[in-house]
Amino acid sequence: MTSTTLLLAPTGITPLSSPSEAADTDTQLAVADDLLTLLRTTTTEPRPDEQLEALTLAVAADLPVLIWGEPGIGKTAALTQLAASLDLPLTTVIASVHEPSDFSGLPIVGDDPAVQGVPMAPPQWAVELVRAGRGLLFLDELSTATPAVQAALLRVVLERRVGALQLPAGVRIVAAANPRASAADGWELSPPLANRFVHLYWVHDREVVVRGLGGVWPRAELPRLVPARLPEAVAFARRAVCGFLKARPTLIHRLPTTETRRGGAWPSPRSWEAALTLLAFGTAACVSREVLALLVRGAVGDGPGFELLAHLDRMDLPDPETLLADPAAAELPERGDLRQATLEAVVAAVGARPERARWEAGWAVLVRALGTGAPDLLVVPATALAALRRDDWEVPTAVERLVGVVALARRADRSVARVAAAGGAASATGTHR
Repeated sequence: MTSTTLLLAPTGITPLSSPSEAADTDTQLAVADDLLTLLRTTTTEPRPDEQLEALTLAVAADLPVLIWGEPGIGKTAALTQLAASLDLPLTTVIASVHEPSDFSGLPIVGDDPAVQGVPMAPPQWAVELVRAGRGLLFLDELSTATPAVQAALLRVVLERRVGALQLPAGVRIVAAANPRASAADGWELSPPLANRFVHLYWVHDREVVVRGLGGVWPRAELPRLVPARLPEAVAFARRAVCGFLKARPTLIHRLPTTETRRGGAWPSPRSWEAALTLLAFGTAACVSREVLALLVRGAVGDGPGFELLAHLDRMDLPDPETLLADPAAAELPERGDLRQATLEAVVAAVGARPERARWEAGWAVLVRALGTGAPDLLVVPATALAALRRDDWEVPTAVERLVGVVALARRADRSVARVAAAGGAASATGTHR
C-alpha cells in the first residue's frame, strides 16, 4: 500500500498560484484593460448645445463659472470634455476635503521673520498651474465646503491669488456644486462667494445622453468672435446695461432676503459688470437669445436678467419717427410682442405731437402692418390712434381697410368671453348639484 502525504495550507493563508495561473491572470487583466479602453474611446461632433455654448463663452470671457446640478448629471464629464476640447490642462480640486490654509497659503517661517516676514506658501496644485502658465482650475463639490473654506476661496475666485502666489492670466476657473438638498452635508454658499460666479444650472438632454453613451458627445468650441464687431459689441453692451440701470436704479444692488437665494445669482455692481462682459462677448459671437438668456440670468439672477433681456428687445425696436416719416417702407418686427410694442410706440409718438399729417402717417403704418403680419395685433393701437382724431381731421381712406379687421377681432374677443363665462357658469352649477 502506497502512502500519500497530504500538505495542508495554514489557516488564513492562500496557497501560491502556479506560474501558469499567474500568467493567465495577467492576460485576463490585459484583456479587461483593452475592453475598458474601447468603452472609454469616444468621439465628438459639432452639435447645438445651449448649456455647453454658454459655459464655453463664459470661460472665454474669463469669468468664474459655477455649474449647479444634481449628482450624476454629467457636470464633471462636461468639464473634462471642455478642457480636452480647449487643450487646457485640467486641475481638479475637491473643495470640501481641503483646509482653509490650502487656499490662503501655509505660513512658512524663514531665517529672519522679523525682517523678511512670514510668507504664505501655496499648495502644489497652484504651483503646477503657474508652471504651466495656463489651465482650467476645477473647484468641485463647492456646496459641501465649510464656511471657513468658502471664505478662503474668495481671493482665489476673484483675484486669482493662492497664498502669496498669483495665478497666471491663462488660468480659467470653473466650479461645480450640488443643491443643498442633494449634497453630502451641504452648505448654502456665502453671498460674497456666490456673487463672484456666473451660475449655470445643468440639466440633462435626453438626445445628448443617448448619443453620448453611443460614443459621440457634443464638441465644446470657443465662440467665434468677429473682430470687426468688437467695438460695436462693447458699445452696445455698455449702452444696454447703463440704459437699463438708469431706468431701474433699485436693481443696481439687491441682496436677496432668503439664505438660499443669497447663495445663487443676484444683482450687484460686480455681477452687472459680469453681465456687461457676457453681453459684449455674446454680441461679438452672434450667440442665440437662449444662450444669452442663460448667461445674463446666471450673472444677475432670473428677475433682473429677464428685465434686461426685455430692455434689449426694446432697444432693437425701430424708431417710431422713422416709421412715420416713410410708412410705405416701414420694416416691422416679425415677433408678435415686438410688433405690437412698435405699433403702440408709433401711436404714442403721434399722441406726443398730434398733427394731422402725423396722424394719417400713423394709419399708413398700421395698414403696412396689416399687410405683413397678424391682424389681431392692430386692435389696440388702431383704437388708440382713432381716439387721437380732431374734429376737423377727415378720416383717411386707408382706415377702411382696418375697420373690418378691428370689428372682426372685437367680435371674436366677445365670443371668447361669452364662451368662457358660459363655461364658468356651467362649472359652478355642476359644483352645487
